[in-house]
Order: sequence, then C-alpha cells, then structure tokens
Amino acid sequence: MRVIAKKTLREFWQKHSDCEQQLKAWYEEADGATWKTPADIKKDYPSASILEDNRIVFNIKGNKYRLIVKINYKYSIVWIRFVGTHGQYDKTDAATI
Repeated sequence: MRVIAKKTLREFWQKHSDCEQQLKAWYEEADGATWKTPADIKKDYPSASILEDNRIVFNIKGNKYRLIVKINYKYSIVWIRFVGTHGQYDKTDAATI
C-alpha cells in the first residue's frame, strides 16, 4: 500500500514520543501490505474498527491513541486522516474526517 503522508505520523510522534515505535511499526506494516478488502485488514489488526466510506480506525499503544485512515483498495492507497489521543478522537467524527 502507498501511505500518504508519513509526515503526519512523524509530527505526532515528535509530540508524543511514547507512541513513536508503534506508529513506525504500523507504517512499515501498512506500507508493505496488500490489503484488498477490510477483511484483509482485520486479519492483521483484529481490533481495527471498519467504518463506512472505507475508513479504518486503528488502536495505537493499547488504545491510548487512535489512527484513522481512508483506503482506496483499487489503487492501494492509504490516506492518514487523523492521529490523536483517545480524548481527541472522542471529539472527532471518524466517518467524515
């Protein structure tokens, strides 16, 4: 998959260094993945939440942080839409961000 944009993750882990390794690991796994359906993601990330409009919510660092992406399966592109604390996530509409 082509992940757009790693810069978003980097800026976040610079402020929240306790999740740097988890975000780097997620990026490497996503970058090397060949996800064709949401079921493929659930195989790799059973705790991921599948939302409408090809949005996926990943739990980072034991659910302390959340990562929302939008995926175009046909073109193998993952767009990072949001990364934040669980509290910030609670104030976000994951279905429209």
